[in-house]
Amino acid sequence: MSGPIGVGLIGAGTISTQYLENLMTFPDIVVHSIGDVYEPVAQQRAAEFGIETWGGVDATLGHPDVEIVINLTIPAAHVEVALAAVAAGKHVWSEKPFSLDRTSGLALLTAAKTAGVRLGCAPDTFLGAGLQTARRMIERGDIGVPLTALTLMQSPGPESWHPNPAFLFQEGAGPLFDIGPYYLTTLIQTFGSVRRVAALGSKSRATRVIGSGPKAGERFDVTVPSHVSALAEFEGGQSSQSIFSFDSPMDRHGFVEVTGTEGTMSFPDPNNFDGEIRVKHAGDEDWTSYPAVGSTSSRGTGVLEMGRA
Repeated sequence: MSGPIGVGLIGAGTISTQYLENLMTFPDIVVHSIGDVYEPVAQQRAAEFGIETWGGVDATLGHPDVEIVINLTIPAAHVEVALAAVAAGKHVWSEKPFSLDRTSGLALLTAAKTAGVRLGCAPDTFLGAGLQTARRMIERGDIGVPLTALTLMQSPGPESWHPNPAFLFQEGAGPLFDIGPYYLTTLIQTFGSVRRVAALGSKSRATRVIGSGPKAGERFDVTVPSHVSALAEFEGGQSSQSIFSFDSPMDRHGFVEVTGTEGTMSFPDPNNFDGEIRVKHAGDEDWTSYPAVGSTSSRGTGVLEMGRA
């Protein structure tokens, strides 16, 4: 690609605002279109950000200047929309998850290879200053050889604040697929590929109630585990323990600790692009804090990286 990169969005929901706020700051990206199955939402978002073309899904798929389609649809539609974009000759950046299952994910990879286009997928938070600084500190030996990790995310669930949260408790979501990718990406960036994994899942309630917005008070079904505990072993022999839960009254986010032969490092929240890093060695009474160094940016940084590649 040469010159500014033309992009278009499919999916004008809550997360699209975060993407657009960041994408509009990049001089080498031009947002040409936004589409949604519910066109009034696309129209509203286009008006907010001065996007020239809006409409249904075809508003982006058929736009001649769109080189990268940013797929912000619900998880269950990710592969369908991505395949349509690939068939239209577009590169695709998708919100996570990449697919709901291995078979459809492999089919998407095959289609992209055949079409000669590239695929990318969130999260891109690991490109931010916080996690990049932590990774550099690990690589230079600040805690010795990394051996184990603990990650934890607990909350009562997003239905209290999200105006349309049902999809977050359905196939392709739940805490594992909605929040887990940030933590699992951090672990893979630190330890490398996973060799094997074991997990248990449960759900505390069969239904939940929307707490805000025009649908407040409506009840919806929970069809996936709302609490997941997982153990992972990595190719290098390291191991991790993780909890991802929408069932806890405790609201704890961003807990990632990696322990090595010489100390323990507390990472910044993997759902963000910045944050401080803390290190504690044997015999230390307190943590030593280190600032993140580098670009913080926000959602959509991976789109820019893909375009520049």
